[in-house]
Amino acid sequence: MLEISLPPRAQARRAGTAADGDDDDDVDMGGAGDRQLVTPGETITTDPAFMRGHGTFTHEQALVASVAGVVERVNKLVSVRPLKSRYNGEIGDVVVGRITELGPKRWKVDIKGRQDAVLLLSSINLPGGVQRRKSESDELQMRSFFAEGDLVSAEVQSFFQDGGASLQTRNIKYGKLRNGSLVMVHSAQIKRSKSHFIVLSCGVDVVLGVNGYVWVSKHVPITPEMESDPEGLYSNQNEPMTESERETIARVCNVIAALGRQNCEIHESAIVYAYDASLDYAVKELLKVPVQEAIVSQASALLRQAATQ
Repeated sequence: MLEISLPPRAQARRAGTAADGDDDDDVDMGGAGDRQLVTPGETITTDPAFMRGHGTFTHEQALVASVAGVVERVNKLVSVRPLKSRYNGEIGDVVVGRITELGPKRWKVDIKGRQDAVLLLSSINLPGGVQRRKSESDELQMRSFFAEGDLVSAEVQSFFQDGGASLQTRNIKYGKLRNGSLVMVHSAQIKRSKSHFIVLSCGVDVVLGVNGYVWVSKHVPITPEMESDPEGLYSNQNEPMTESERETIARVCNVIAALGRQNCEIHESAIVYAYDASLDYAVKELLKVPVQEAIVSQASALLRQAATQ
């Protein structure tokens, strides 16, 4: 029988608690904003009022972590979100995925999850913006909308009984991705926020996929003509870009990759501060570990300073 023993610091803490009769060393589950990092076998709480969730187990009336991750609490349910795991989707998540297969009235999309998501033909905008039932002719033209290998941004609409995600791209901000580059980080590092579509002051658009895929591209404003005629959204032709625009996109990509390698939480403020800190270095120097550490350290200091103001 396999037994998971407590780490030394947890054993010492439990021994001290038993000797002193004091529960102050247990993780305080009262603070909703606390981010508790635990390791396998570490005691989360000894309060019997809390229920066991994913990533936890009970041992001698104590709630113990079974994975390394961050403690999350929903009312009395306590769970541990692993630091590195496959993407677990939620309804409303903005994701970036790659088309892997065409099927009858649907596309399969790789969203870095346990299984491919499904994008139904009825969940996309047709060329011309006409809202109508999809016909057989639309099904025959599916590859002209999205083909294998295309990158798309979409929203998680619902889930099937087997746990697969159903996506939709009916909004003008979703659809085929062009004019940029893809950066991959761990999904746990992407912070859920009100908007995952970021327009940086340097003329670059960033799509922060909650699944860990980040798309960095040239800023192309959405005009009224595009809203009334979204046919251009399915084009495979990239917009012409200057050398400075390509360099700026590469800089933003390297900054996001640096945040990912330094295990930082990735959101709009972190990207902005890290980008400003990277301007003192050439683009190719951003791939060096010491430079990445310096940039992340400076960005973290600016974030802490902004939080105290």
